[in-house]
Amino acid sequence: MKRLRLAPLLAAALSLAVQAQGAAPVAGDAGWRQCSAIADGQERLACFDQWAGRQAWQAPAAQASGRPMDDQPTTNPAQGLAPQAAADDSPGEGCRDSGYTTLSRFWELEAGTDCGALRFRGYRPMSVSVVQGSSVNDQPQSPSAGRSAGTPVDYRKTEMRLQLSVRTKLAKGLLPIANPDLRDSLWFGYTQQSYWQLFSPGISRPFRNTDHEPEIIYVYPTDAALPWGWRWRYSGIGLVHQSNGQSLPLSRSWNRVYLMTGLELDDRFTVTARIWKRIGESAANDDNPGIGNYVGRAELGLAWNPNPDNTLALTARHSLGSTARGSVRLEWLQSLGTSWVGRRTNLRLHTQLFSGYGDSLVDYNRRRTVFSVGVSLVDF
Repeated sequence: MKRLRLAPLLAAALSLAVQAQGAAPVAGDAGWRQCSAIADGQERLACFDQWAGRQAWQAPAAQASGRPMDDQPTTNPAQGLAPQAAADDSPGEGCRDSGYTTLSRFWELEAGTDCGALRFRGYRPMSVSVVQGSSVNDQPQSPSAGRSAGTPVDYRKTEMRLQLSVRTKLAKGLLPIANPDLRDSLWFGYTQQSYWQLFSPGISRPFRNTDHEPEIIYVYPTDAALPWGWRWRYSGIGLVHQSNGQSLPLSRSWNRVYLMTGLELDDRFTVTARIWKRIGESAANDDNPGIGNYVGRAELGLAWNPNPDNTLALTARHSLGSTARGSVRLEWLQSLGTSWVGRRTNLRLHTQLFSGYGDSLVDYNRRRTVFSVGVSLVDF
């Protein structure tokens, strides 16, 4: 045991002696050969120990990072090349890679925009807004028996609107696609919108209405060139249930199946469209007969990004029936943080003007105009 304890001390002393004599090994292969030529075992051991230490200190920065600079992943939007992490379908920057267009990132249409399955992401804007309506539905009515409020409630026209909307990808690669870079996908989405009578202390500030909207969506990617530089990016089908979760007489609900599609021009303009068919119910279970004649049966959305910090959007719904009803929604979203904290964030100043039917489910057959200003979190 004593001999083992003295050996490290003796090796250290010999190393100091070698350094004092100016015989320290040089870096690289020459130093290794210099140590090999020493006959004494203890001196040779000390020499190798000192040589190894010098290699660690003098390692190039590129080797220390574990990846040569020439091998760092890059994105080339012009050629559609994705970062290396996305090329093998492993989640990386993916759906947040600004080298891809908005529609591609939103629905993860390409291998390079994949952010993985079963991860929650934003769907519609998650927002908090102050709302001023032209009127307020203080006594909701429905043609169905037992579904009309008996007495009015003293609601105010000014209220708060809260919206939560999330989605997650359940699966991908369900159907064969000729282009190996494209990905189809199956999604689950959930949106909740509430109207809160915050400015009505006399009635204890109740929630006037809360709509729940779960849906299943299948998205099939395309990349077809259209005239004037437009691209057809996806088509899809969905099944959606919407209800306000209330008991009679204020219960409202319906189910529908829809087809959808989307086009884009660069990353400046997008056009989206949906057309739907209500799933029928018996007269005894129908809370809102003829809802399609008010809320509509088709929707067309137009969006313009004049720059990365601003988005203007127009959404129109139409009944496609003999009575032309529906709604129009005009929105402006402006990124916050560019001047306040010095960098762009996912928070947006959200200004909206709505006019028509179906601003909430309990208002499906009541026309009103609503102006709102608030803050939205846009996460995609």
